[in-house]
Amino acid sequence: MAEIRFKVNGEDTVVDTDPSTPLLWVLREQLKLNGTKFGCGIAQCGACTVHLNGTPVRSCSTALAAAEGAEITTIEGVAGADGARHKVQAAWIEHQVPQCGYCQSGQIMSAVALLRDNPDPSDEDIDAAMRGNICRCGAYGRIRAAIKSAARA
Repeated sequence: MAEIRFKVNGEDTVVDTDPSTPLLWVLREQLKLNGTKFGCGIAQCGACTVHLNGTPVRSCSTALAAAEGAEITTIEGVAGADGARHKVQAAWIEHQVPQCGYCQSGQIMSAVALLRDNPDPSDEDIDAAMRGNICRCGAYGRIRAAIKSAARA
């Protein structure tokens, strides 16, 4: 066990846990931030995507130790401080992206990072950025449309 200090969605956080524990389990089980989903457990599906110091990472395979001193943003922290939806979240609703919705928090986290780094992505840029996020329902066309809409917003 070790005391690990980091920020989650802007809030100072301290947990006393085995540093090898996957970040996903600390977020879901200890911090009760259940928007980040467990999908495959091997960093292949993207359902567990969060931002670690602004970079999208798979929290199922990221050890808690990597969060020491870091800033973590989860789907719960994407909206503005005033509660206003992020432009990606608004576009997701506008384009009715989710079907089952299970992958959507990870999809949104990847899309937010894409648009932060590339505010006018091409289809190829979108495909490259979203490649690691699997949607079993096949909503890829709506995902692309929502990202393009958010880029225009």
